[in-house]
Amino acid sequence: MKHIIKKSILYATPLLLFSACKKITDINTNPTAASANQVQVEYFIDNSIVHAQMNPGVSERAFILYWAAAGHQVSDADGATFSWGSYSDEWIGEYYDNQSGALNTINSAIDVGNQQITAGTQKEYTNNLVQVARIWRAYLLSEMSDNFGPMPTEAFQGKNPDFRDVKSVYYYILAELKDATSKLDVSVSVPSDVASEDPAYGFNFANWQAYGNSLRLRLAMRLSEVDPSKAQAEFEDAAKGALITDKSQMFQIQEKPGWDDLSGMYTRCWYQLPEAVTFNNLVVNLGNITSQEQIPNVISDPTGEAEAIANIKPADYAGQYYPAQLTTKTNNPFSAYWLDGLPFTIDPRAYQIFYMPGNSSDPSFPSGTCGAVTSNTIGNVKDANNNVLKTIDGKYTWNPTPDGNWGTKGDWHNTLFQGEDIGSSTGMSPTLKNQFRTQNAKRVFFAPWETYFLLAEGAVRGWASPVDAQTAYETGIAKSFEYWGISQYLGAYLASTDYNRDGTSVNWNHTTEPGDTHTMNFVDGITGTPGTVSIKYPVNNLYKNGTVRNDHLTKIITQKFIAQTPWLPLETWSDHRRLGLPFFENVVLEGPIQTLPDLTSSSYTTSNVNFFPQRLKYPSSLQNSNAAGYKQAVSALGGGDAVLTPLWWAQQ
Repeated sequence: MKHIIKKSILYATPLLLFSACKKITDINTNPTAASANQVQVEYFIDNSIVHAQMNPGVSERAFILYWAAAGHQVSDADGATFSWGSYSDEWIGEYYDNQSGALNTINSAIDVGNQQITAGTQKEYTNNLVQVARIWRAYLLSEMSDNFGPMPTEAFQGKNPDFRDVKSVYYYILAELKDATSKLDVSVSVPSDVASEDPAYGFNFANWQAYGNSLRLRLAMRLSEVDPSKAQAEFEDAAKGALITDKSQMFQIQEKPGWDDLSGMYTRCWYQLPEAVTFNNLVVNLGNITSQEQIPNVISDPTGEAEAIANIKPADYAGQYYPAQLTTKTNNPFSAYWLDGLPFTIDPRAYQIFYMPGNSSDPSFPSGTCGAVTSNTIGNVKDANNNVLKTIDGKYTWNPTPDGNWGTKGDWHNTLFQGEDIGSSTGMSPTLKNQFRTQNAKRVFFAPWETYFLLAEGAVRGWASPVDAQTAYETGIAKSFEYWGISQYLGAYLASTDYNRDGTSVNWNHTTEPGDTHTMNFVDGITGTPGTVSIKYPVNNLYKNGTVRNDHLTKIITQKFIAQTPWLPLETWSDHRRLGLPFFENVVLEGPIQTLPDLTSSSYTTSNVNFFPQRLKYPSSLQNSNAAGYKQAVSALGGGDAVLTPLWWAQQ
């Protein structure tokens, strides 16, 4: 019988839970029967880290339906929830309770370890375990705060914990990380049986110290726009220490098949998980690496390879134009165009993350996924009366899936992106590859590329950094390319001055702005008549009033976004909330969206913080079980308990 801690420190303070000789997950006896001296601190740490991975029921609700939708890496799997600002109290209640349990457990680790040290019964490594637990607690608190806002920072005081405002939570977390990393003795080692209780680093304390410092960089940067002096001081101090700079130091957790806390993030077999429009606009035409160069490395079938290469389109081709079938009511400049082939050039990571429609014989094809993705690439183009005008084949094409209310154009949207019948999706859209769905991957929490992109941003801001901005930026890209096994493209990629669909290039020294428009060729989707069109680069009103598309900070965040896909959508969401970067298109507005009242037919061409979800509402279970705490939390939030209320550190 498994026993997992359920009581949350965020609802009420529970009794301190002990396990006499077994892991927490194996308790069958009274958990309070043992003394602190009999408890193995590492078991609490292991339980907290594993539990925080979220079983598939919880990860579906949080990671896929909320973070992925808000982070714009993978298109909203539900299609009409969080990307619209809609919300399920039940779903978020499950996530809140799950992560509260992980926090509860890690607090037990800290308390037990400190009791052993006070009693003089500690082992040589007990102090290090306490510091590891504090670092992990800092991450969990940051995750919860970045989702909801105000959180409690104290527990086990014999009463319901007080909720503190986001600024206080962040100051607490940053202080904890500074103190905990400084108290780690990296010369200490642990026995092999103890090392096995750490699924991240095997209690390699040097790696934990590097993670704590890099995490401090991340969280210091979160304050860059609202509290720059504090952000700079914390950043510069953390940057002096050991950091995650190599793939061997990555904080990642091995997934495993099944239905438990270590099951994969992307295991919900009924979701297609297609490429998001934001990701696509960032990668198409970026980096000067042609599809022809890449295809032999992503298609194993010689016949398919030749067919795919034959379907590559020129760089100045927008696609087939379908204004009556595709949306014109969003600020994505390519929204009414369907690319009937493959991009001439594309960031080489795109083909590593998303499978190419029609490539169903390749191991990357998401097979065995309950029919969410099929090998069918045929769809029908219809008129307003539902008459079939023509049949199209999406094989070896490249079109992301837009979120939003498609209104009367829903039939075309369903055909092209979800299948002829809703729920019977075709394979016409690039979709997350099979290796992310099989529960055999390693979920990434922090990687070296993020350290370098943070150092690059700090240097651009004029903060003291151990690496200059250009070197950090280019090293971040190199680390990402190394992760995907595509380093052979790095030199040409870094030299490229080509603009992606958002008007941003790769080359660090190329900061020339692209202008407002660029001329492209297209074909009328119904008549086949060719033409030319002046395509506007998107106007990102959230960053420098939309006047800048290719400065150093835009380059850094563009590369950071691509590198974080598909493992860190919470971070891409947080970067966008903080900076308005990279450009996020508005959801489709062919029909009204009640949950986004400011997004209207007269405003959809602009960017506004009120068009994007800003946080998760607290679950009703908190208000029901701890009314005083809920009142504290909402008061500290500085706005209503609503999805559109920005957090303290975010753009207002």
